[in-house]
Amino acid sequence: MKIALFTDTFYPDINGVARTLKRFIDYLSEQNIAVKIFAPANQAEEYVSTHIHRFKSASFFLYPECRVAFPNYFQIKAELETFNPDLIHVATPFNLGLIGVYCAKKLNIPLVGSFHTDFDYYLEFYDLKFLSSLLWKYMEWFHGAFRKTFVPSIETLEQLKQHSFTNLEIWPRGVDCQLFHPYYDKLSVRQQYSIRKKYLLTYAGRLAPEKNVDILLDAAKSLPPHIGENIHWLIVGDGPLREQIQANAPENMTFTGYLKGQQLAEVYSASDLFVFPSPTETFGNVVLESLASGTPVIGANSGGVKSIIREGVTGRLCEPGNVQGFSDAITNLLINHKVRSQMGFEGRDYALTQKWDKIFNDLIGHYEVVIRENGEKRYA
Repeated sequence: MKIALFTDTFYPDINGVARTLKRFIDYLSEQNIAVKIFAPANQAEEYVSTHIHRFKSASFFLYPECRVAFPNYFQIKAELETFNPDLIHVATPFNLGLIGVYCAKKLNIPLVGSFHTDFDYYLEFYDLKFLSSLLWKYMEWFHGAFRKTFVPSIETLEQLKQHSFTNLEIWPRGVDCQLFHPYYDKLSVRQQYSIRKKYLLTYAGRLAPEKNVDILLDAAKSLPPHIGENIHWLIVGDGPLREQIQANAPENMTFTGYLKGQQLAEVYSASDLFVFPSPTETFGNVVLESLASGTPVIGANSGGVKSIIREGVTGRLCEPGNVQGFSDAITNLLINHKVRSQMGFEGRDYALTQKWDKIFNDLIGHYEVVIRENGEKRYA
């Protein structure tokens, strides 16, 4: 099997889509499945490979960490004709995605795609909701060309069904439970960030409007004094709101910038709770990473996050934007050590069932069906 992947975000970009695609490409290599990637160039280039073709790019205004590429159609067409892929997978709906769709049609190559980001929900947070109807019309047209569209959660699948999307399949996310686990040296994390408070609460993700990160500040300030004064917050990530949030943050809130790999895993492991107020996730990789680390999650009851957290079992689900709800959940879990500890065990047990190899193997199975059906259609 030979796969061509078109994506407007890829490693070393720091987002869930880029990380998922990088892991998938690594899996394909391990399975000796040939792959050719068409992706934007990144200023922080640190991943060089013969199977990736980069193009000049610029930041996307709704998501600056995601790049919009300026691809050369004739170069891509020539590479595809030489590579002769069995299937094209388009991961994003921007320039490279459009080129991928066009080339698949021109060269009669089976085409599948994936839906990773709820840009319609993003519009709310950037005062662009008036564009919603136009955006959905474009997305319906764009995904209408795919033999299958892979979505990360049942919530996203149901949402797309309401917009007349067809040929939908669940492609969930896994977690590396050897990297993310509860057994790191928690004291060393506390020493590194000069944490002397009894409890450590963590957020990890982009610091941007669509993540509802202002809830963290409001919840921290609304906690009962005997709870709030015993908490240290670690805010992991970066983004357009960092400067504003940091300027208004209480003294017990430390901003680390982006962390990855073992550094991030150690922070999850050392935390008593992971607080994630974002209502716009189609999945929520960081939520699953926290559960794998034995740390319960307090998250927004919205999007893909609510399919990961089992209310009252592995964490708590709060109404999106409800400061008091988040504050009460934090207070309740911090004063109930036994409940919090049991949630940590349950979260770890759940994460152990979410294996990347099985998830990717199932995706390859869908690829095989599409390729076979295309062959039957061609020779019918």
